[in-house]
Amino acid sequence: MPSLEGEQILMRIFVGESDRWERRPLYEALVELFRQEGFAGATVLKGAMGFGASSITHTDKVLRLSSDLPVVIEVVESQEKIDAILPRLDAMLKGGMITLEKARVIRYFDQTSK
Repeated sequence: MPSLEGEQILMRIFVGESDRWERRPLYEALVELFRQEGFAGATVLKGAMGFGASSITHTDKVLRLSSDLPVVIEVVESQEKIDAILPRLDAMLKGGMITLEKARVIRYFDQTSK
């Protein structure tokens, strides 16, 4: 198994909580895609407040019934794997944004689980 240490790519995918892919939440479909493609991992972060290109503010305040909160999916992986998956992401995302940046990865392992 190749090491994911050293210089890698951090990909952040910004979507809305209500975005869908084939009738399921888009963020769930994306995480499942990354798992199937053998990515090292993915994390979904739900925002408390945000706005996008439409400039409509989405918030988690109790009085809002349909908040469509911002969701960020973070993946750290090799440049090659990121490049290979981008065309599939283009087909799945109808809105939102993807950012890519170099990241220095330092992995820690639980020594007690051996």
